[in-house]
Amino acid sequence: MILFHFETDLKLQNKLLFKKWIQFFIRQLGKKVGEVNYIFCTDEYLHELNVKYLNHDTLTDIITFDYSENNLLHGDIFISIDRVKENSEKFKINFQEELKRVIAHGVLHLAGFKDKKKEDKAIMRIQEDRALELFNKVL
Repeated sequence: MILFHFETDLKLQNKLLFKKWIQFFIRQLGKKVGEVNYIFCTDEYLHELNVKYLNHDTLTDIITFDYSENNLLHGDIFISIDRVKENSEKFKINFQEELKRVIAHGVLHLAGFKDKKKEDKAIMRIQEDRALELFNKVL
């Protein structure tokens, strides 16, 4: 089950389409859909979590808490809408496209993908691009 929660004023258009896409992407990764919560929030909200739980005093666009078991994905994915907006402007990308990329990024973390090393980041980017392509197939 994919659930969306809002700690900011973001209005996610067509939630059902997003849910179908996320479920489809999870299945394409060879995983099963458990309970995945997306919490859309502000920089301040996510910064507090970053300091409290990860001891990182930095801003970030996403924090994923993974509770997955075997191939069944469960987790809480916190996304800073402030960071997504700033990154979309910085990289000259449409806000919705950047938001989809970050949403997919969270799924990839639940599926076991890492992004600390350069090689891992490259693999993550390929998978994010794949997820974005799949979005149009769900339409």
